[in-house]
Amino acid sequence: MGLGIVQTKYGKLKGVFKQNYTVFRGIPYAEAPVGDLRWKAPRKPISWEGVRITKEFGKRCSQATPIRPGTLYHKEFYNDEDYLLEMSEDCLYLNVWTPAESGDEKLPVAFWIHGGAFSGGNSSEIEFDGAAYCEQGVILVTINYRLGLLAFLAHPELTSESEYNASGNYGILDQIAALKWVNENIESFGGDPNKVMVFGQSAGAMSVQTLISSSLTSGMISSAIMQSGGGYKERLNKDVTLSDAEEQGKEIVALSGLASINEMRKLPAEEILKIAGQYVEKLIKKGNIGLAFIPCMDGYVLEQSYDETIEKGLHHPIPYIIGSTANDITATPGVGTNDENGLLYTGCINWGLQEEKLGRKPVYMYYFTRCPLGDDAGAFHSCDLWYMFATLDRNWRPKDRQDYDLARRMVTYWCNFAKHGDPNGADLPLWKPFTTNEQVVMELK
Repeated sequence: MGLGIVQTKYGKLKGVFKQNYTVFRGIPYAEAPVGDLRWKAPRKPISWEGVRITKEFGKRCSQATPIRPGTLYHKEFYNDEDYLLEMSEDCLYLNVWTPAESGDEKLPVAFWIHGGAFSGGNSSEIEFDGAAYCEQGVILVTINYRLGLLAFLAHPELTSESEYNASGNYGILDQIAALKWVNENIESFGGDPNKVMVFGQSAGAMSVQTLISSSLTSGMISSAIMQSGGGYKERLNKDVTLSDAEEQGKEIVALSGLASINEMRKLPAEEILKIAGQYVEKLIKKGNIGLAFIPCMDGYVLEQSYDETIEKGLHHPIPYIIGSTANDITATPGVGTNDENGLLYTGCINWGLQEEKLGRKPVYMYYFTRCPLGDDAGAFHSCDLWYMFATLDRNWRPKDRQDYDLARRMVTYWCNFAKHGDPNGADLPLWKPFTTNEQVVMELK
């Protein structure tokens, strides 16, 4: 049962069979971005001889560890040592969970991009798993991508050496490389390259909005879900020009005490993380609390600002699900918004209205209001992850029937959307699309 040896474009793979699916962990989708390849666009993976056994997840991308013990997020997501993998710059790996038993099944694919403020996280976090998706006939792919300063350093030297005359979006280029790998190889896992749903949360949602705003991903994405990060006018993504990003890069190189990018390439990754930490501390002292390292409008990955892209209809004309949680980032009643639910909620509403104005495909809006049991954190940013991967049993919190019912509904909605571009199906509450005349927001509770 399950898939046996899989032939990819770069070599043969053997995964691990688990009852009704096969999981392939730690598949390289690009060459390791180390040495002279640091701060360069990802290159295709190096082919291998024989059969590569994919039992273990790839290493986490090099990152700082700012989540302190005793905090909400440490207890929630980082308290199990079994899921805290070793870190390395050699990190460009992806994982595939597939229920297929042959390579000709043409199953839909859900392509997951993790969050973590563009500076943390990985593809094998404790809350991620593909078992529930496989039960519904959907392949799950999760990916690593470069983070922080290793992912988003822009600099005039980097721009001049680039074949596309831009710099700073290496983490996004990693995501695009992974998406291309899926497009080229997922048929061997029983998947349909023409039915790839891209979805992500927080920085992952910001990544999704970047990908669907880029002409480099044209034809590779059939639908998209943005969870707690995407939007129009009110959103987490900021518009950073290439010149501004290069100025930031020059400041960082000066902070390092080195004279050039080539000298910085010779530093170990640990030293790069220290320099990034010093730069973040400097920003905090200036009162800048936002994300330090994010995508920029480089003229290659992003040609225009996020809002200009949607206003001109330059983003992908595909179905979207977009939403946020009740106690999400920016959800401070009455502060900076006309809607008590917060800026992210408003940005989602704006997205739906603009899509209808453009005459686009339906947008499905949600608002996650379930407050997990065990404390008074409420429906906090990221709490929905346990539900939409149906991994509640890995979490420390007490649960009741409402939690498991919600997890079942969310996984089914998400899988239906991957299959049809419509979340609706049998035995589910009807989820109407969002329109100007009927502003339906599905409450997930």
